[in-house]
Amino acid sequence: MVKGDWIKPGATVIDVGINRVPAPDKGEGKTKLVGDVDFAAASRVAGWITPVPGGVGPMTIAMLMANTVVAAARKAGGGDIAAALSQL
Repeated sequence: MVKGDWIKPGATVIDVGINRVPAPDKGEGKTKLVGDVDFAAASRVAGWITPVPGGVGPMTIAMLMANTVVAAARKAGGGDIAAALSQL
């Protein structure tokens, strides 16, 4: 989990992780969805943070991955970014 003190004040935090953890307050054997970021601690520091569940969807995840491919292609010397994206 990403801790609140790891986050720069005012940062935008996009939590795309989804994990199930026990939720005994909901009943025996029940679970709840949480992200990879400690939401309570991070929300005190971050300027903006996405909740889990309900924060991001498939389009956000796809665009994050596309931007990762573009960044990797640029880092590797430019390359043909359009070709790299077409392989997704």
